[in-house]
Amino acid sequence: MSAHQPHQEHDDEESDEEAMLDQAEVEEEIADDEDAPMDSDDDEDQPGDVHMEIDIQNDSVAHFDGHTDSIFCIAQHPVHPEIVATGGGDDVGYVFDVTPAAGAASANGEGRQEREGAKSLFKLEGHTDSVNAIAFTYPKGQYLATAGLDGKLRVWQGEPAGKKWKFLAEASEVEEINWLLPCPSPDHPNVIALGASDGSVWVYQIDAKEKGSELTVLQAYYLHTEATTAGAWTPDGSLLATVSEDSCLYVWDVFGDAASQGLTATHDSQTVVGLTAQDERFKVQGGLYTIAIASNGAFVAVGGSEGQLRIVGLPRLAAEATTSGGGGPRGKTGGGKQSGSSSSKGQSGEILAALQAGQDNIETLAFSPAPITLLAAGNVDGSITLFDTAHRFAIRRRIEEAHTDDEAPQAVVKVEFVKSSGPGGWLLRSVGYDGVLRSWDTRGGTAAAGKGLVGEWKGHRGGGEGGGIMGFVQGTGERVITAGDDGVALVFETPL
Repeated sequence: MSAHQPHQEHDDEESDEEAMLDQAEVEEEIADDEDAPMDSDDDEDQPGDVHMEIDIQNDSVAHFDGHTDSIFCIAQHPVHPEIVATGGGDDVGYVFDVTPAAGAASANGEGRQEREGAKSLFKLEGHTDSVNAIAFTYPKGQYLATAGLDGKLRVWQGEPAGKKWKFLAEASEVEEINWLLPCPSPDHPNVIALGASDGSVWVYQIDAKEKGSELTVLQAYYLHTEATTAGAWTPDGSLLATVSEDSCLYVWDVFGDAASQGLTATHDSQTVVGLTAQDERFKVQGGLYTIAIASNGAFVAVGGSEGQLRIVGLPRLAAEATTSGGGGPRGKTGGGKQSGSSSSKGQSGEILAALQAGQDNIETLAFSPAPITLLAAGNVDGSITLFDTAHRFAIRRRIEEAHTDDEAPQAVVKVEFVKSSGPGGWLLRSVGYDGVLRSWDTRGGTAAAGKGLVGEWKGHRGGGEGGGIMGFVQGTGERVITAGDDGVALVFETPL
């Protein structure tokens, strides 16, 4: 409007006809200017609407907002579950305490704005790119390891309560690290494995007492020809299984337990199982992306592109050989304890089933705790498929839109059963790009139109626009802490 004012003053000296024409032009311009603020108001309203929706649907009891970018990974202390660590796209990690959440009221509406976030106990610095993997070591959580897209593995040492940490050591052997896993074996404490973008797999021993060698390479494997996408330890921690974009599965005899019982495979003495894309029965065109091992250690499930799922048998190792008090891989190979009848090759390396779980890439797999015999597969197409491992892996239930928003299904990022031998063991937790945490009763005859949905918790932005949930930890199931793509970790009370 002001841009036309000089033009109007000049027109006063012209003819009446010219003045009338200019006035029409001015009126036309006024109409345009009035439209522009309306569009601007609409743009301003949209963030306000979304913000209000988050407030209304925020079911969390506490939060941590120290990150300035997406939270890519999350870990929970094995002894002190209130201690949680996260890593993100801002190249740092944090350790924080969620204990205050126990007495906090659910925050809705303006309450979320007023609630003070959990305080950082320690900032995990030193990476030069995104921290995309993080893990506490087993069994006591003495050490905390972070891994990043900068190829660095950095380790911190903690005091017994897990609230004070100090930097210990660093290793940098690869360009990018994709995943990080602590070994669950009590006979090999403070061991971690990682997979890299160049296809290599590394196993490290952490020991602060070894001055100058606090971080030692136990094993390094190079059979994968493309990026390793996921790994899983057997429940007893004796074997490590890995998959890759090269569509291969290898199960590594990290500590020599299988070799001592004559159960190694054909590739070399380091593997007990090796299946590649050259085997047409096993081949998954497009690569493998996720892996899980049954709670009894009898078989491994691997998932990949277009919903393809393979089940492969694993050997049964003798209990004596896997509890011989450590000694490292050198102490186990060749001269380890023999236990005879309790070890068995069985169906090791055999393809037990070739299954279909959804139409897009399988993003996540999880087995139920014993004695329940279920396998859950979460797909990028938003579906979750439940298989009964005790009945030839028959489909028990398929939830087509387990995670979805108003526009389209959203990828299921992680599924995990509640770790309980009681009724809670039937509960499956899932998160997705819709920013919602859901709980499913996997028994038959449940509510929610037969899908089994028994609870859901909201608070993350969601909507497939950088607001999904990238992971979660849940301890024994009564409380879930989520890692948000919106840069916030939320704490939800989730009674069983």
